[in-house]
Formats: sequence, structure tokens, C-alpha cells
Amino acid sequence: MSTDKNSTGTRRDFLYVATAATGAVGGAAAVWPLINQMNPSADVQALASIEVDVAGLEPGTQMTVKWRGKPVFIRRRTADEISAARDVALGDLPDGADRNANIPDGDASDANRTLDEAGEWLVMMGVCTHLGCVPLGDAGDFGGWFCPCHGSHYDTAGRIRKGPAPENLPVPTAVFLNETTIKLG
Repeated sequence: MSTDKNSTGTRRDFLYVATAATGAVGGAAAVWPLINQMNPSADVQALASIEVDVAGLEPGTQMTVKWRGKPVFIRRRTADEISAARDVALGDLPDGADRNANIPDGDASDANRTLDEAGEWLVMMGVCTHLGCVPLGDAGDFGGWFCPCHGSHYDTAGRIRKGPAPENLPVPTAVFLNETTIKLG
């Protein structure tokens, strides 16, 4: 038997360090799944931004796509719809000062709500701002959208004109990638 205090102390220190390291690795392995479950799932990450082909959309028609679990209206407006939306005075609108962060000037003018300068392309969330219903297109007193649940009327720019809805239909972040593809998000 060795009576050397250095060799006995070194073995004991090694056992302490090895036990502590094994405990730390085991603790991290037990905690990692709890932390990792807070990350967004793969289906949520895949829908963070989508590309939509609008090549077949004729003037005067719209399509509805699902993005982030909500409907998005993409409308290609006619010249009459554009002029009807641009002829409205902002003071006549219940929500003339748009609160949407994606509208740079903060006003509800038609030019701020459309995707292109000509005003032909309108992209907005398809959820009524009153209680979350989905409005019907080409309906209502102003030729835009009508929410049949509680009677909110939106014009051809998606702005609330009549009814209980407190705000305009929100405008999501959207850009043209090319002439026929719109990227949402």
C-alpha cells in the first residue's frame, strides 16, 4: 500500500472531476429537450414566408391563400376599382389613420395599401377586424368586401366604411419577386 498523499489526493480529485463532468453532461442532456421544444416547429418555419404565383389572375378577380394560418386576399383590381378607391377622402373613413406598421406613412390612402404604383395589386389579410370572420369578396355597399357575421363593409382598398369593425383590413409585408410571383413575409 502506498502512503504517498499526492497520489491518493490526485485519484480522489480525478473521481470528483469525473463525477461532476458526468453529472453536468447528464443534466444538459435532460434539460436540452425542454429548451428545444420552445423553438418554432418546422411547419411554422416553412410558412414564415411564401411565394405565390399570380400569373393566372385576371383584372377584377382575386385569390385567397393561406399564410401563417390565416387567409390572405390577393386582388388584381380593375381601373374602375382603383379610381373608386382613390376618389375617397381620407376624412370620410372611420379608420383614416391606418395603424398597420407595414404602411410607411401611417395613412389609409389607396397608394399606401397597394403593392404597385399603378394600384392594380392589392394584398391584405382576409380577417375582419371586428371578430375575426372572413369577409366575402365583391360584396357590400362599397364594392369591396362584406363580413356577413356582423355587417362590416370594406371598400375596394380594404378600408372599413360601415359597420362595427374598428380598423381596415391589415396589409402584410409583400413584394413582387418578378412579374408573376409575390412573396409574403
